[in-house]
Amino acid sequence: MFEKGKVILAGAGPGDPELITMKAIQWLQQADIVLTDRLVSEEILDMYVSKNAEVIHVGKQCKRGVSTPQQTINQLLVEHALKGKLVVRLKGGDVSIFSNIMDELETLVAHNIPYEIVPGVTAAFGAAAYAGIPLTARGYATAVRFLTYYKSDVLTEEYWQELANTNDTLVFYMSSETLENVVNKLKEKNIAADKLLAVIEQATTPFQKVHISNLYKYEETLKGHTFISPSLVIIGKVVSLQKQFAWLANSNSSEYYFKPITSPVIPIADNQKEKHVSRA
Repeated sequence: MFEKGKVILAGAGPGDPELITMKAIQWLQQADIVLTDRLVSEEILDMYVSKNAEVIHVGKQCKRGVSTPQQTINQLLVEHALKGKLVVRLKGGDVSIFSNIMDELETLVAHNIPYEIVPGVTAAFGAAAYAGIPLTARGYATAVRFLTYYKSDVLTEEYWQELANTNDTLVFYMSSETLENVVNKLKEKNIAADKLLAVIEQATTPFQKVHISNLYKYEETLKGHTFISPSLVIIGKVVSLQKQFAWLANSNSSEYYFKPITSPVIPIADNQKEKHVSRA
């Protein structure tokens, strides 16, 4: 038991429960409290979390459905750590890629709470590997860029032009709902026709599906399609290699691997800090 408690910020990987790191497993086996995202496999929680630990679901769902406010998550971290608990904040993928780790780090530092950061396999690596797309294949890409486009003011027109011209592989997180805008922006900037589009639904899970399209034929192939969350977008010449190197067949199921959240964690009032939902 730590005198003041401690927080472990750990990545759980992109879905497949075998892609979690040994270090994260070791912390889960010691944890008193686990604050887990929605995009964490239930198998990880069942197999690796200490039977004595309390699991609190604090998932987010972007614009859709119920989400736990970040302030509530911050309060839970502080509340339990200051009671001397070992708290594991378990995030899908890697903890530092398009997550709210900055808010949580600032909160922990402000309260002088010890912490460690444990990296995980990020969605881009998991999705690309399980789809058979080598992200920086020699002769096809010079680098890879991680981006997101969940609202229209994230990227400037100048940067769209750069993205259209680069030989880097582009990976868009949390952007399946704005995919049509992404495609239109790149076409406006005359992206080369040999740079293809891949959308990977529920990557590394039993329900994985890979959709491939030429950007200039997007309206015929993928426009209007609703992709199951999480979905990752890969754009570049490397996508053409998927047909040759795919080793995992598409699922025929439309089932959700990560179940949608139906009820939120109740925000903690200063005088009612014990009254929160532990299973959301």
